[in-house]
Amino acid sequence: MEVINQKAVRTDNTLLAVTHLTQLLSYVTGFGSLIVPLIIWLSSKDKVQGMDEHGKAIINFQISLILYIIISIPAILLLGLGILGLIGVGIIGFILPIVNAVKAANGESPSHFMTIRFLR
Repeated sequence: MEVINQKAVRTDNTLLAVTHLTQLLSYVTGFGSLIVPLIIWLSSKDKVQGMDEHGKAIINFQISLILYIIISIPAILLLGLGILGLIGVGIIGFILPIVNAVKAANGESPSHFMTIRFLR
């Protein structure tokens, strides 16, 4: 009788990269940039090596972006500074997931640029 290790952790850099790229769903569908990576992270954080680190980075980044958007909306009344904030959030929210997907595909740690660490 052969014993199968149920707790084996596998290396899957492609899944890590795809998890980062699912953050771009909000640019296509208008939603899903937080929910889809959250589902992938929760379902495979114990099965894929590095998923816990990358998943926490994604969730922290998405919550940070939401917070920056909430702050930028009332700041529009202050000489239009909120518009610059919203443009900056849009650019960073598009570029950083791509950068982190490339890093994940290469087996590197994700970038935490402009990220407030809610989950540690």
